[in-house]
Amino acid sequence: MITAQVKRAYRYRFYPTDEQAAELSRTFGCVRKVYNMALAARTEAWARQERVNYNATSAMLTAWKKTEELAFLNEVSSVPLQQCLRHLQTAFTDFFGKRAEYPRFKSKKKSRKSAEYTTSGFRFRDAKLTLAKMTSALDIVWHRPLPEGAEPSTVTVSQDGAGRWFVSLLCEDPAVEPLPANGKAVGVDVGLDHLLTLSTGEKIANPRHERRDRARLALTQRRLAKKARGDGANRRKARQKVARIHARIADRRRDGLHKLTTRLVRENQTIVIEDLTVRNMVRNRSLARAISDAAWSEFRNLLEYKAAWYGREVIAVDRFFPSSRLCSTCGTLQGKMPLNVRTWTCDSCGTTHDRDVNAAKNLLAAGLAVSACGAGVRPQRRTPGGQSAMKQEASRREPRSPRL
Repeated sequence: MITAQVKRAYRYRFYPTDEQAAELSRTFGCVRKVYNMALAARTEAWARQERVNYNATSAMLTAWKKTEELAFLNEVSSVPLQQCLRHLQTAFTDFFGKRAEYPRFKSKKKSRKSAEYTTSGFRFRDAKLTLAKMTSALDIVWHRPLPEGAEPSTVTVSQDGAGRWFVSLLCEDPAVEPLPANGKAVGVDVGLDHLLTLSTGEKIANPRHERRDRARLALTQRRLAKKARGDGANRRKARQKVARIHARIADRRRDGLHKLTTRLVRENQTIVIEDLTVRNMVRNRSLARAISDAAWSEFRNLLEYKAAWYGREVIAVDRFFPSSRLCSTCGTLQGKMPLNVRTWTCDSCGTTHDRDVNAAKNLLAAGLAVSACGAGVRPQRRTPGGQSAMKQEASRREPRSPRL
């Protein structure tokens, strides 16, 4: 089977010199400035019922560089500045297509520090990467090789809240190709006691990465809260200590999810999950921390793009499907089922079910029906207990989409 080449980003850590770090910091600031100015200009035009596209903002950038007030924009490479305007155009395209909210202004402290370079903004030779406006190559830790003969099409440099520097190289990866079909299918029910429960009966423990560092995180956050507000050195150091703990938690979580999703994609042809609205579910204060730590949204994102890479299928069953309350043996719909009920017996056939395993089996059956019929799956009747009790407890009524 002939497939299109897959573009894959390879992310590495690097250690810049003081001169390189200063140049990149200036670039990050200029990128943020240009993005915010272009967003403000487009917002004002939107209020006048006018549309401003990328070409117009690019012309604005040229005019800004000629002013005395913004002459500092000429000190950095023009490539990241043009790329941030393209990203703004993509954000507005998604907004008009009702796929995202209205673009937001970038904050100096909270927004991600990054700059994207296209082929005209960097030189890559003999595993050495040199960015525009720099005389020396970046000191990159090549912990894994790039695909043989790969040439990066874009390079993204970023710095996280913990002060670590990363470079991401986007290349075509010929090694990514569809796996042989095996005909296996599995239903996956996400939870908090167990991170995943499979329709095969296997339960995957929830590592609870945030809980392992909770005490230390709370201590560093209390110390940060006691520092005088402002841009002082002590407060900056305290903030960075908090960021390092968050980064370590996120790294462990991401590593575990990568291993888990890769295994599911390699072992199964079809994977059925539940279409959850995690953004609404984390509004429940009693479960928000646990849901965020489980990272259900990230799990789904990783699963979907890996399935697309390797020729697998991911099916999302409607969130209102009563997977926990439906008997997987006879199909009888049970009444309300509180969260503390982990096992229950069907009134019709007498089968005793593990709550999570039963939900995974029902998701698998519903997903296969979706695949065969091409239609969404909803219960015959919707009741106040239409979702599983865990979902009832974690979610509220989904708000309507805002009108544009």
